[in-house]
Amino acid sequence: MPGTGAELATHLIERFELEGVKVQMGSAGENYYSPDEKIVCLSPDVFSGKSLTAVAVATHEIGHAIQFNRGDGVTKLRQRYLGKAMLIKRLGSMILMSIPLLTIVIKSPAIMFIGLAAGILTMLVSVLMYAAILPEEYDASYNKALPILAQGYLPAEHMVAARRILKACALTYVAGALADVLSLWRWFRMIR
Repeated sequence: MPGTGAELATHLIERFELEGVKVQMGSAGENYYSPDEKIVCLSPDVFSGKSLTAVAVATHEIGHAIQFNRGDGVTKLRQRYLGKAMLIKRLGSMILMSIPLLTIVIKSPAIMFIGLAAGILTMLVSVLMYAAILPEEYDASYNKALPILAQGYLPAEHMVAARRILKACALTYVAGALADVLSLWRWFRMIR
């Protein structure tokens, strides 16, 4: 690509008049938009990269900035569910980690099963809340980023690959939820 992900993001911020939105480099694998700070954070490979992936990921994150700047209804999902999902996930993790200690202190195997059930339930609720955010992610990829890229930012022959990259961007929360499920499964295997 002729420019980096950060250069495209900066250009799109100006083009869409996203007041106060800034682009910054984050850590490896860290690509997100923070509506509270109005920051598009791009990992080093996206920030400085000139690959198709760098351009598509940067545009996806700008898609989120556009959503929040316009006050799109889909942004209410993140505000409504993401904080709760993270809180419930932490609660579930704490419950699961405290089971061995509680079992020793209370000396009842029943506490282990109650704690295990509570831990599983909280982790599953967390997964469902992450799934509720999917419409926001799909909107940023398919209703914002893809049309922008199709307006001459990418040659037509790259659009199929860009669509695949944007699909991966949209499914990041699904991947996080699946990682939680796998983590829970590994935990079960350890206590068996």
